[in-house]
Amino acid sequence: MQEQQPNNPVHGVKLADMLQYLFEVYGWEGLADRINVRCFKFEPSVNSSLAFLRKTPWAKEELQKLYIHTVTRNPTKRF
Repeated sequence: MQEQQPNNPVHGVKLADMLQYLFEVYGWEGLADRINVRCFKFEPSVNSSLAFLRKTPWAKEELQKLYIHTVTRNPTKRF
C-alpha cells in the first residue's frame, strides 16, 4: 500500500516524467541554463540524464525544484 504524502509535491511523479516534461518546456539548452550539469550540455539524452540524476542527489533535487516551480507557473500542463 502506497503511503500518502500531502506535503510532497513530487510524490507519485516519476523522475523520467519530470525530465520529459521539463525537456518539452525548456529543451536541453534551457535545462543546461537552469541546472549546470554536463549531461544537459554535451550530447544530452534522456537515458544518460536519468542515470546521472539517479546517482547524484543534489542534481535530482535541483530537477525536482525546477519541476515544482515550472508546474506551479503553468498548472494546466502537467504529467
